Parts: sequence; structure tokens; C-alpha cells
Amino acid sequence: MSDPIVRIFAVLEVLQSCDSVTGEELAERLEVDLRTVQRYIGRLRDLGIPVSASPGIGGAYRLRPGYRMPPLVFTNEEAFSLSLGLRALHSVGLSAFAPASEGALGKLRRVLPEALRDSLDLTEDVIAMEQRPWVVPTRMESLLEAASAVRASRRVRFSYKAHDGRASRREIEPYAVVHADDRWYLIGRCLSRQALRTFRLDRVAHLEAGAAGFERPEGFDARKHLAESMPFVQSNFQIDVWVDMPLEIAEQSFMFWRIAMEAESGGTRLRCGRDRLEMFAAMLLSMGRRLVIHGPEELRETFQRLAVRALEAASSGV
Repeated sequence: MSDPIVRIFAVLEVLQSCDSVTGEELAERLEVDLRTVQRYIGRLRDLGIPVSASPGIGGAYRLRPGYRMPPLVFTNEEAFSLSLGLRALHSVGLSAFAPASEGALGKLRRVLPEALRDSLDLTEDVIAMEQRPWVVPTRMESLLEAASAVRASRRVRFSYKAHDGRASRREIEPYAVVHADDRWYLIGRCLSRQALRTFRLDRVAHLEAGAAGFERPEGFDARKHLAESMPFVQSNFQIDVWVDMPLEIAEQSFMFWRIAMEAESGGTRLRCGRDRLEMFAAMLLSMGRRLVIHGPEELRETFQRLAVRALEAASSGV
């Protein structure tokens, strides 16, 4: 960071990301002395940026509250990553954000130098990103309202449609919003059940935050909770399969598939919930291990259909 202009913009970025920062902290980040920091602050003030300073040894610099910063200068990598991230929203079930992301890209294109606009156009012209067919879209309003309620520690009420079609009205203390298995989930303590519950956000409607607050459990680990509870989240099919594979190997093979596993009869018993069976059946077959299906019956039928297709494929072109 040898260019003074770059250092001045670095000071600007620090100021807008912190409520206040001391001269010593700025000097340490920029690897300069205090006199140089004071000179950079002076340059920012000359540009019309309202930087105030509290007097004394422990004084600190801060931007005027409510001041709207002018567009910042992005590096080529920053512009590219922003464009790629905005265009990738649909791949995580957030296609509803498309108008907002296009608006953000348009604003970026207007404020970026011409040399950096190529980074925005690169993702559109060169990189193709298709939404996987099993990605479940989520309402923009539900996600925003849920995330805001979690941050503000406010209870939320919503209508919920379970996997079997039953509808209910819920009120919960939301602990976290998590994206996993191509779906968005809301985790919180359900007041009617008096227990921790996980809800699919795509099945949530009319979500609204109330005035009542709550205290989030200290140290709550949303990802750990989801990993432990996801295998048994309500789905169209509850799978119970034994596979001829030691538990330690199974844990490595299935660690990303949200499956509950336990050692049994020299192999591993797998239990989980799934809405679709063909992908899961194909994954089991790809392991090349002996299988015993305990349920459901639909999984056996799925294997039969796959067997027919496999035989047809094997004899084709002969």
C-alpha cells in the first residue's frame, strides 16, 4: 500500500466500517506514523468528507452520523466478486432478488471506471450459472423479515404448511436462518410446542415480527443443530437402509448428505428424510456396496425402475 491515494481511501474505508478509530489504530493498520495519519485526515476533509476528531490522548476519528459516503473505488477482483455474487443468488433459491440484484449491478456499472466495468460484463458474457432443478426458491419477504427478527431478537408469527399439507399458525423465537441442502431454514423455539423446531422458509407465509423480544441462548450453534436434526426433518419419505460399509468409512462418504448413521452388524445403518428418492438411490448404488432396504417401500420401487433403465442402457446399441 505504497501509493498515498490508496492509503487515503483505506482510511476512508476504515472510518465507514467503524464507529470510531484512534490515530494509533490507523497508523498501525497503514504502517505509517501519527503525523502521516493526520495528513491523510486533512486530505479527506479537503475533499469535503466530514471527519470529526475528539481531543486528547485517547481521542478518535469518526464520520459525521448519517453522512452518505460517495461511491468507493473497487479493485478489479472486488468488482468481479460483487458481480458474481449478485448473479449467483438464483442458485441458492433467491431468484426473487433478481430485480434488486440487477438494480445493484446497474448502480455499480454507473459508478465504476470503464476499465472495471469489464469485470461486471465478464460474469454475464462468459460465465454461465444455471439453477439446479432441486433448488427450492424462497420468498424474498420471508427471508428478509426472518433475518431481521433474528438480529433484533424479536418473536415472529407466520402461517406454515407442513410436508403433508397440514396448515398451522406458529409463533416462535427465531434463533437463526440457515441455507442447507438447497433450501432455506428458520430455526427457533416454537411457543406452542415449547421446543426447538426447524421450519422450511419456502413453506412459510405471512411472516411478521412482533414487539415481544427474547434472549437468544448463548453459544447457540445453528449449523451444529441443523446437522443433528436435519436427518429427521419431515420429508415425503423416511429412509432406513443398511449398507455393507464400516461406520468410519460411511461417515467420510456420507458426511455432506445429512444422514444419521450408526454401526450395525458389521456395516452402517443409515436413516434420513428425503423428498425425492432417485438421487439418493443412485448415490447408494454408486458406493458399490451391498444394501438392505428397511424402508420405505417406495425406495425398493425406485431401485427397480433404476434397474430397468440400467438394463436398457446396457443393451442399447448392441
